[in-house]
Amino acid sequence: MQNQTSITVDTLSQSYADKWSGAEMEQTNAFIQFMYSNDLIFVVLGVTLIIWLVLLFFIFRVDKKVGALEDQLNSSGDHEA
Repeated sequence: MQNQTSITVDTLSQSYADKWSGAEMEQTNAFIQFMYSNDLIFVVLGVTLIIWLVLLFFIFRVDKKVGALEDQLNSSGDHEA
């Protein structure tokens, strides 16, 4: 009986070794280069802030219109009674 040694090859580690070691990725897109040059977290925070401000503006605008409609309904209900 021969002693067989099995060699296991970790192909996953070998194929992604350059990416895990922090190798720089070449970016050809100007927008992506801009986002990398300015810290990406600030871009994400800026977009999130814009979305929240637009949502708040929309909510206040709808609330103002609903309040005006409620006042109109209340005033027309007073005249009929």
